[in-house]
Amino acid sequence: MSTIKKKILVVDDDPVIQKAFTIKFQASNFEVLTASDGATAVNAVRTQKPDAILLDIAFPDEFGTVAWDGFRIMEWLKRLDGVSKIPIFIITGGDPDKYVARARELGAVAFFHKPIVHEELVAALNRALTREPAATT
Repeated sequence: MSTIKKKILVVDDDPVIQKAFTIKFQASNFEVLTASDGATAVNAVRTQKPDAILLDIAFPDEFGTVAWDGFRIMEWLKRLDGVSKIPIFIITGGDPDKYVARARELGAVAFFHKPIVHEELVAALNRALTREPAATT
């Protein structure tokens, strides 16, 4: 069994959410990277090559800079080489009905509404990262 930890990038502007995910994922044997805005997220993907991305949809407006949201971040990530194979999990406190279709269209593999049941998210991450084939009978 491999001892190499999978890297998870958590992109959320809330430091409490980042810390909670960091603690939970480290306890589940993941390496955790964090980003609180779109530019940092895109740079982390370029330089750190995460194995999966957890991405919030809503970010506060930043004065004098590009307005980022999870969808814009996904659009930027799609332009990077090799990123299409990185599973993106949407995490949001917003109305899921407003976001699910667009998130899937942009390539999200799963959608989680806050508050998130961490065991379900970890299980989904493990499935995506091991690419377990579906059981056949």
